[in-house]
Amino acid sequence: MTTGLSGERALGPATGIPVEGPAGPRRDASTPDVTPARPALVRPATHADIDELIRLRAHLLEDTASAGLPYAATSAAERSAWRARYRAWLGERLGRDSAVRVAVVPGPRRLRACATAVIDQRAPSPACPGGLAGWIQSVVTDPRDRGQGLGAAVLDDLTTWLASRGVDEVVLQTTATAHGFYRRAGFLPTGEDLLHKPLRPHKEATPA
Repeated sequence: MTTGLSGERALGPATGIPVEGPAGPRRDASTPDVTPARPALVRPATHADIDELIRLRAHLLEDTASAGLPYAATSAAERSAWRARYRAWLGERLGRDSAVRVAVVPGPRRLRACATAVIDQRAPSPACPGGLAGWIQSVVTDPRDRGQGLGAAVLDDLTTWLASRGVDEVVLQTTATAHGFYRRAGFLPTGEDLLHKPLRPHKEATPA
């Protein structure tokens, strides 16, 4: 691993920490190889990246492949709502929240891939004795850049960052389509089901 300017790092093959937890982000929208054809330049996201982060995440939340998943937007109102809230969430946390890292692979005038890690404080357990777990979500590669290992590069960046902050395990959720990608990166199934129970209405007409 080599370090470039402004915190950018050239990363080789992913070395995801083997973990047990719910299996990670659905990845129909990012289908990279685990081993990049060449090192990818990864850096933390900045406020200047917010528009592009919204564009990339829309592949997860708005594409036809998302239909039927509980977090997919199914109307123009829902698309407007999540975009507005995600913009505000990024604005509040990028460069300010020590428990959040958004890793990106930049390209000419756009982002090529991104992923998000959030440090979560949990009750200690044998697998997580310190109570710190890393949650990885929104691993997305631009459709034009798939198959080049960019998803693996941002995943490697985030697992390295989480380990440096004393996190005991990394958890994520996945669909069957992305399962092989995460297994190759060292993530292990738990044999448990991920259950979902909304505590407030999912369908909303306008952003809050």
